[in-house]
Amino acid sequence: MSEPARRWRLVLGRYAQDRLGTLNRHEERMDEALDYLYGREYVGRGLHGRQGSLDPTQMSALDWLGKARKLFPGSVCDRLQQDAISRYQLNELLNDPQVLAQIEPRQELLPALLRFHGRAPEALKAQLRALAQEVINQIMERLRSRVDKAFSGKRNRFMRSNMASAANFDWRTTLQENMLRYDPERQRIIAEKLRFNSRVKRRLPWTVVLCVDQSGSMTDSVIHAAVLAAILSGLPDVRVKMVLFDTSVVDVTYKLTDPIETLLSVQLGGGTNIGQAMRYCETLISNPTRTIFALVTDFFEGGSEREMLGVVARLTESRVLQLGLPALDNTGQVWYNEQLAGEAGALGMQIGAMSPEFFADWLAEVIM
Repeated sequence: MSEPARRWRLVLGRYAQDRLGTLNRHEERMDEALDYLYGREYVGRGLHGRQGSLDPTQMSALDWLGKARKLFPGSVCDRLQQDAISRYQLNELLNDPQVLAQIEPRQELLPALLRFHGRAPEALKAQLRALAQEVINQIMERLRSRVDKAFSGKRNRFMRSNMASAANFDWRTTLQENMLRYDPERQRIIAEKLRFNSRVKRRLPWTVVLCVDQSGSMTDSVIHAAVLAAILSGLPDVRVKMVLFDTSVVDVTYKLTDPIETLLSVQLGGGTNIGQAMRYCETLISNPTRTIFALVTDFFEGGSEREMLGVVARLTESRVLQLGLPALDNTGQVWYNEQLAGEAGALGMQIGAMSPEFFADWLAEVIM
C-alpha cells in the first residue's frame, strides 16, 4: 500500500478497507485506537461499531489513552486527547490528575473543563480551575491588546471643537488685547487675536448591557463575552452589565472582574427564553441614549417571539443602541433563526455575527 493510500485508509477507517487495502499489524493497532474514538461517529449515524475487544464498552478511556500515546507522536496524541474530551465528552480522562497535568491548555477544551468542574472530586477542582485559567489568560491577552488599541486610537472624526463658536466668544479679553489696533478712520478695532472661553464638556459614561444566551450552541460566544466583559469593565467611562439566560436569568455583573467565576455560573444547555431575559435587561437601563444593548443568541426563541420583539421595539423607541450577535467567536459561521433575527432588525436592532475583535472595534466606534 502506498503512503498516501495508507494515510487515507487510517483517516477513513475500516469502511475504506475494501477499496484501499489492508494494513500491517502496527497500522492495525493505530486503526483500532482511532476507531475507539472516532467510531462513535458511525454509531451516531446508525452504523454498527467494531466487533471485538476495542468496543468502547470493553476498554476504559484511560486504557485507550495509554495505548494511543505509544502508537502516535505527541502532536497527534494531543489532538486525539482534545477530541476525546471536547467532542466526545470522555470525562473519565479529566478524573485522572496525571492526564490533567499533561493536557495542553487550549480554548477547545474550556467548555469541557467548565462542565466537569461542578461534579469533579474536590481534590481535582483546583487543578481543573488552574487549567481553565490558563486558557482564559490566553484569550484575555489576545483580546486585551485589541480592545486597548481600539479604544486608544485616534478617532477625531467623531469629535467637534466648540472653541470658536459665537457662544464662547470672550469679548472683554478680545477688546483688552486689541486696543492698540484701533483704526480712527474706520472708528473700529481691527482685532488681530480673538479670544474664546473654553468649555469643559461633561462626559456621561456609557453602559454596555450584554445579554448572553447560555444554550449549548452558544458556548464559544459565552466564553468570549465573559472575557470581553472583564476587559471592558476596566475602561474609563464604560459600565458593563452582563446577564446569562436560558429559561431562567442570572445576573453576573458582580463577577465580571473574574471571567472564571462568571463562566462557572454557566449551565450550558436547556431551553431559551429570550424575551424574558430582555425584559430583565430593560430594568438595568437608566440612560437609554447612552446605552448599548448587545444580545448574543441564535434567535431560536422558546418563549414568545411577540414578547421579545416588543422589547426590541421599546428599546428602539427609547433610543437604546441595539446589536444582535448570532455569534461572538472567531469562526463567524453560525446557524440561527434568520426570520426572527430579520424581524428584530426591521424594528431597529442591528444584526451581525462577528469576532470579539470586531465587536471591540464596533464598540469603540460608537463610544468614542
